[in-house]
Amino acid sequence: MPSSPVDATPKTQTTLVLGASGKTGRRVVDRLAETGYPVRAASRSGDTRFDWNDEATWAAALAGVDAAYITYYPDLAFPGAADTVGAFAEVAVAKGVRRLVLLSGRGEEGARQAELRVENSGADWTLVRCAFFNQNFSETFAEPVRHGVLAMPGGDTPEPFLDADDIADVVVAALTDNRHIGQLYELTGPRLLTLAEAAAELGAAIGREVRYLPVTPNEYAAELVTHGMPEDEAQPIAELIAEVLDGRNSYLTDGVERALGRPPRDFADYARDAAANGAWDLETKAS
Repeated sequence: MPSSPVDATPKTQTTLVLGASGKTGRRVVDRLAETGYPVRAASRSGDTRFDWNDEATWAAALAGVDAAYITYYPDLAFPGAADTVGAFAEVAVAKGVRRLVLLSGRGEEGARQAELRVENSGADWTLVRCAFFNQNFSETFAEPVRHGVLAMPGGDTPEPFLDADDIADVVVAALTDNRHIGQLYELTGPRLLTLAEAAAELGAAIGREVRYLPVTPNEYAAELVTHGMPEDEAQPIAELIAEVLDGRNSYLTDGVERALGRPPRDFADYARDAAANGAWDLETKAS
């Protein structure tokens, strides 16, 4: 759904991207830059420093900004997240930011509370509510997939896995096209897959078996800690994954098509391209 000259925002608009090194943030930064929009990439360790736990970093990141893409770390389902996002939105509007686009999660009560805070901020807003990301398998959880075992809590309920490139395309459209103001886009992929089916498709793309191993949230949290996640984040994340993969989100939506005028990317296409780019290559040992 290309912008008309009337609907498009001026290319003098500066956009702040929070979590600019994350799965969606870096894609949004790249797309804005490629299309000629000034973009300020913010993260906890970037040139523009932004830390959700340090309000002193907010004002400098927002200075001179017209729009902001909000991603919250570690997740909107965490206690206090909605209040923090609401406080940020208030600061942003007070500093003259007119457009806010929030990355949200399906089936999360905390996420819905954060959505409401953005809706009531006084800014022009768009909500981008997302299913489980495809790229979790190649970025966050690449190591277990690389070694052939996808161990997660989730049982046999299906999920409409969603590609981060589709998310980034919708976010950029929302930031640069006035027609998306006031819209809630609930995004899913084009079909439902169980974790066992997703593992099989990953294996087909990689060229070696990947099997799904159901585990409890506690077991999964322990595994996340071994891969470097802080303990105070691992347990809530594991419980959240088990919660949102309990079947509550086992249905498709037309959000990508409504926002972009095209269908979402299929999981098999994602898996093939990620494998071709070496996401799950085994390390080559020196002889």
